[in-house]
Amino acid sequence: MPTLRFHINGAAQQYDVDAEMPVLWLLRDYAGLTGTKYGCGIAQCGACTIHLDGRAVRSCTLSCGAAAEKQITTIEGLAPDGSHPVQQAWIREDVPQCGYCQAGQIMSAAALLNSNPSPSDQEIHTAMAGNICRCGTYVRIRRAIRTAIDYKLNPKPLNQ
Repeated sequence: MPTLRFHINGAAQQYDVDAEMPVLWLLRDYAGLTGTKYGCGIAQCGACTIHLDGRAVRSCTLSCGAAAEKQITTIEGLAPDGSHPVQQAWIREDVPQCGYCQAGQIMSAAALLNSNPSPSDQEIHTAMAGNICRCGTYVRIRRAIRTAIDYKLNPKPLNQ
């Protein structure tokens, strides 16, 4: 197996892995980062969403070979202390129910706000359409994204 180099959550790492193996398994089984979840395995549910060079991508179908030498950010690396505006908004709006999809939801929302700091409701809907929540917390998810937008425009403590 080849040795591939990755930049995961800001740290250079290398692993002897099959270049065709999905990045999801690299993160969970080799790097020990279990925040990225396995949901469907066919890039349809969004539970495995990570950032690859700042873009939201599905790690269950992204090969290690395609991700080598690129910047990978997982939920653990978004803001290790939970201070990212999207993470704070999720808490404030009490979004999670079972929580399984939340890391993927947060990563998709964070990528959206990084590329478009003031998206319309339709742009939010489009960006989040690939993330499925079995508990149906979509109203709270959209409200949390709006809360994060408000925070980015007018920073103030979200935990109040």
